Amino acid sequence: MKKLGSIVGILALCVSLAVPVFAADTTDIQEPHHHDYSISGFTDYGELQKKLQQIEKSSKGIVEVKVVGQSNKGRDIYKATVGTGDQVILIQSEIHGNEKTGTVAILNLLEKLSNNSKQAREIREEVTLVFMPMMNPDASEGDKRRNSMTWDEVIAKFPQLNGASPSWNYLNRGISQSYDYGKNPGFDVNRDFNPDLNYIPRAEDFPGRSNTAGWFITPEAQTARDVYKSLKEDYGKVDVFIDLHHQGMYYVAGTANDVTLSLSAQFVPDPNTPAGEKYAQYKDNYNYDFSRQLNVAAYNELKSYGNSPFTNISLYSQGLDLPGTALGSYALNGSGTVLFEVKGQTQMMGHKENGRLVKAVECGLTGIIDAVADDSVKNLNPEDYENIPLTSARPTN
Repeated sequence: MKKLGSIVGILALCVSLAVPVFAADTTDIQEPHHHDYSISGFTDYGELQKKLQQIEKSSKGIVEVKVVGQSNKGRDIYKATVGTGDQVILIQSEIHGNEKTGTVAILNLLEKLSNNSKQAREIREEVTLVFMPMMNPDASEGDKRRNSMTWDEVIAKFPQLNGASPSWNYLNRGISQSYDYGKNPGFDVNRDFNPDLNYIPRAEDFPGRSNTAGWFITPEAQTARDVYKSLKEDYGKVDVFIDLHHQGMYYVAGTANDVTLSLSAQFVPDPNTPAGEKYAQYKDNYNYDFSRQLNVAAYNELKSYGNSPFTNISLYSQGLDLPGTALGSYALNGSGTVLFEVKGQTQMMGHKENGRLVKAVECGLTGIIDAVADDSVKNLNPEDYENIPLTSARPTN
């Protein structure tokens, strides 16, 4: 296929470090935060609604915004679609509500991909991009990792679980980073997925553990699953799934350089190997090489800017077995998968640094979108993934 005009042109050069426009101060947050900083530097729920409406209206039909579900507290969960190509790229952010740079990056990309430039039109002809910019709005408004749902509410919705132990990803006690989960319990939604997209919760599967599948008991995970299933029904498969996260402070292994962004393609053992034998029913769908190629595309793009803030890119922890994550479940269902983990937590770095992190996410996504749209991703060597330096918890002096 003829190589398309680079989406980098659409983004007016990702390497530009201009800080994005920040949302107005949030005034309706009642829960305590886990730090002493304002979250005004990011897009809150009300701002997200207004921005999506604005983008949809100004795109004149190019961007379609839909409500696809509700959070536990009744807030709408949105999906925004741009493009009409046969290849489907699904990107989600804020499944953990205190991991916010991805939401800003998504809104920036939506604006640029919906313009009438030649490059934007070519991208839209080749791919269908589906964005879920705020998967967990209750947690986003509370600036916390977990949703706002009690075990009693789960039992009310799934009476067959009466008498079962609460799932291992439920927190209803103690204070985590100054957030009182004893008073405001909730679930880590990104452990509530299951490779069986039609799974119905069973008492014998609780409480589970980190290396077993989840249950789709939270409305947020149910909504994400339903979007994924509908895309599979409409297009045959979801070619690419990208999940945007934060990881705190880490370092490029063997250096004293703090990581700007970590990537990963590996969330469950390969079903075609002895280590992944328990996932053998999914072996015909699983495509680890394609996931690795997607990660290499992001890595190459981020490293292409030379001596920039984007150069400290690493590989997230490998050897994982996390079928309860969206990434693990969707990988087993045939999607090429990519994890983004930017440094820091919420806005602990300050507005200027957050602007750079948003740009890093935009550029990494750009590398993937461009490579999928022009088919160049297929020419990348998946083994190059193994040459990306690992992430380390400590600097090397």
